[in-house]
Amino acid sequence: MAVITEGAEVADLLAHLIRNECVNDGSPESGHESKSVDVLAQYLGDSGLDIERYAAVPGRESLVARIEGSDPSAPTLLLMGHTDVVPVNPDGWSHDPFGGELIDGEIWGRGAVDMLNLTASMAVGFKNLASSGFRPRGTLIYLAVADEEALGSWGAGHLIEHERDAVMADYVITEAGGFQLPTASGPKLPVIVGEKGSYWCRISVAGTPGHASQPFRTDNALIHAAEVVRRLAEYRPKTEIHDTWRRFIEGVFPPEISGPLTDEEQLWDFCGQLPVGLARQAHACTHTTFAPTIIHGGTKTNVIPDEVTIEVDIRTLPGQNASDIERMLADALGDLHARVTISSFDDNESTASPIDSPLWSCLERVTGDMVQGSSLVPFLTVGATDARFFRRAGSVAYGFGLFSQRLSFEDYAAMFHGNDERVDIDSLVMSTALWELIARDLLA
Repeated sequence: MAVITEGAEVADLLAHLIRNECVNDGSPESGHESKSVDVLAQYLGDSGLDIERYAAVPGRESLVARIEGSDPSAPTLLLMGHTDVVPVNPDGWSHDPFGGELIDGEIWGRGAVDMLNLTASMAVGFKNLASSGFRPRGTLIYLAVADEEALGSWGAGHLIEHERDAVMADYVITEAGGFQLPTASGPKLPVIVGEKGSYWCRISVAGTPGHASQPFRTDNALIHAAEVVRRLAEYRPKTEIHDTWRRFIEGVFPPEISGPLTDEEQLWDFCGQLPVGLARQAHACTHTTFAPTIIHGGTKTNVIPDEVTIEVDIRTLPGQNASDIERMLADALGDLHARVTISSFDDNESTASPIDSPLWSCLERVTGDMVQGSSLVPFLTVGATDARFFRRAGSVAYGFGLFSQRLSFEDYAAMFHGNDERVDIDSLVMSTALWELIARDLLA
């Protein structure tokens, strides 16, 4: 009966967070995370916790709750979940993306996987610990942070810069990982130990205006921009097998699969034979990626455009910096490179945490008891998370949760920023129990 009650509690909280529609489109006035901070403050408020709210700009609030430790020299742990979600097109969904409905044992809605499930389960686990009288040696912090889905400027970035004492911890757990990968030697549980970097840029293409009724031999910026996009799409950076990828693949797959996936000569062609979710991950984890995503240009249908801008999402591998990417762009664009202007508006190098840490050992002990026969494997996420702010500040930060076998890796990958996001109640219960066990093991 306790499991059913706990499952209902975390499911109800998750549904509330989904229904709040904290959609972050990248603009300062979007997000409205204060709505979910209100819900979480009310939920945690009757447990006697120390709760603070921080707003970088109006409506973009983050919530911090603490259980203070008795020993200032003991390790500290931060459980961090974000409250914002990415935009959604309801036409691709089977159910209301902001309905928070319980259907066949699953909660449906935008953010159910990324990452409101963990934000909710962290809050429930945190409250359970406080209500039980948990008094650890090391301090436990819960952070429901704003703006993760748009670079973190109004969330984790702001807090680290302006409210560091409120959130800084030796160890940090955030999204995601923890889905069970079945293998012959037992389930493998990926732990996000690092993430690719980002180099978001605008490529401005110049032309000469003219009347569109006379297009012959015009200097049309849109035509040149189309060629820029084509070259970026066809560009093929070299395959790079780094240590985290090799350890993950060799820990999960048999030799007939791990061999090609760790061979720089074979990997590209082998990806064409894999299921699409795994193929995309394998490619992205071993290559610098270039994705043109936004294009602006033109003023009127009958005017030849004299300027077009293209925004490109570039994700960098460990060890790469801006100079490396600038050389790749020059290589990809060839003779067009001289006639465009490239300006970066987000340059973040890859970050990683070591696995020889007390937190890793704690996760091994706790998950070994929770999922019989399981073991941890390190993983590199190809997207950005707020862990990068804390790694750069000196924390060991991992992405982890714990999910049931009902949520496969293929489904997990497809639902991230995709259609029909949903998470099962068993996974919510497992993650809730996980946070309590980690806190008692690491901080007690």
